Formats: sequence, structure tokens, C-alpha cells
Amino acid sequence: MANETAAAASARGVRQELVGVVTSNKMQKTIVVKVTREAQHPLYRRVVRSAKKYYAHDESGEARIGDTVCIVSTRPLSKLKRWRLKNVIQRSTRVA
Repeated sequence: MANETAAAASARGVRQELVGVVTSNKMQKTIVVKVTREAQHPLYRRVVRSAKKYYAHDESGEARIGDTVCIVSTRPLSKLKRWRLKNVIQRSTRVA
């Protein structure tokens, strides 16, 4: 039975993971994570930064503003939440 679930998970593929910085934790069990990516402009060859905000589920409320976190894709949890907190990579040095 365990082999069947492992085979099904491998057939579906690996969940998408992103790394970003927590910008808000004012909601209950929800954090806002800003993910910045860098890409080279096709014509000008200049590195261009773009950022996007993701709403992620934080069940235990462990993430704080400024923390670097890893989020993983999941089923839709609400209107905006399609991600959940996997772990906190680095704590913020900011004093509360």
C-alpha cells in the first residue's frame, strides 16, 4: 500500500517550491511572501528583477516579518492561498 502511494506521488511529479521573504503576518494562519526573481532581458542583456507576492498558509504562526522562508504549492486553501509554509530558512534579525 505504501509503495502505491509513493508511485502515485512520483507519477504526479514534485511540488513546486519557492524561496522568499515574509512581508506580512497580520492575518491568522496566513503570511504574505515576496518572491524576487532575476532574469536577463532578451534584447538589452541587462539583469531585470521582478517580484511577486504569494499568500501562504502558516498553521503554527511561526513565520515573522523579514524571515526568509520556503513555500510549497498545495491545493487551493482559500480564494488566494495556493501555497503553504514548508520551513523557515533564516530568521530576521529585526527586533520586535
